[in-house]
This record gives sequence, C-alpha cells and structure tokens, in this order.
Amino acid sequence: MLMGTALGCVAGTMLIGGMLAVWVLFRERVVDAGERFPLDYIIHEVATNVMLITLWALCLFAQWAVYAGNRGDRAHTALALGVTGIFALAYINAQAFVYAQMEVEIADEYYGALFYAMTGTMLAVVAIGLVYTVVAAFHSLSGRLRQTEVLSGLALYWYWTAAAYSAVWFVVYVTK
Repeated sequence: MLMGTALGCVAGTMLIGGMLAVWVLFRERVVDAGERFPLDYIIHEVATNVMLITLWALCLFAQWAVYAGNRGDRAHTALALGVTGIFALAYINAQAFVYAQMEVEIADEYYGALFYAMTGTMLAVVAIGLVYTVVAAFHSLSGRLRQTEVLSGLALYWYWTAAAYSAVWFVVYVTK
C-alpha cells in the first residue's frame, strides 16, 4: 500500500505540476498583453490561508495515527484518524466558501475554467484523501493495529497533498 501511494503521489505531482505550468503560461500571456489576471475577482485570502494551515496541521494528525498504531494504542489511533477526517472536511468547507464568495463564472474567457480546473482537482485530491482516511481507519481499527503500512501510506498521501496545495496556493491565490 505504501509503494502504491508513493507512485500515486508521483503521478499526482505530474498532474498538479502540469496544471500549474498551464496556469502560469496563461497568466504570463495575459499579463504580457497588458491585461489584469484575474479580471475582476477578489480572492479571499483568509480562507485560502486557513486551507493551507489546515492541510499542514492535518499531516501532524496523520503522523500521530502512525505513531499510535506502532504502539498498539487503539484510542489514540482512532482519535488521530477522526481528527484527520474532520480537518479534511474543514478544507472542503473552506473551498466551498471560496467558491461562494468569489462567484467565478466558468464561462469566463480563461480564468474561470483554469480556476475551477485547478481548485477542483485539489478538491478531488482532498476527497480521495478523506476516503483513504476512512479505509485506513477500518483497516487499522479492525484488529490490524500494529500493521502500520496503510497508516504510513495515509501519512505520505497527506504530506504530498499539503505540498501540492502549497504550490497551488502560491500560484493561484498569492501570485494571482
């Protein structure tokens, strides 16, 4: 499971990296033409900053689950996985808030499609991580607590997700 997660993270890095490259290319073309990028949208940076902090904090809880699982501590493993899931839901909620506040039209010339493609991909990545967390909880708490390969894979996935979102956050929300 750990190797599969590592390979998935490599593939995800290529996906996110390619999408960010397209974003930067379009942004560069628009700015070189003397236009603004994005046109008229106000990005609510507090919510996006909270999303970034949430994902990095989530990594701590995923690692705590690995630590507790190695020691056979079922209660702390369950608590760590529960908090990991709650933080993933908090990220999804914050992204929904950003969508509602920005009101970006997908039919916009270029920005709308790029914005929803980039942030929607990250939303899907976090949703996959949430499902992975539930699977890891069932696996670990069903009697295989000291077999921490699934928990280690989960922690690796969340570390990768936080790193990927850091790049998305910087390119999409900070540099605009």
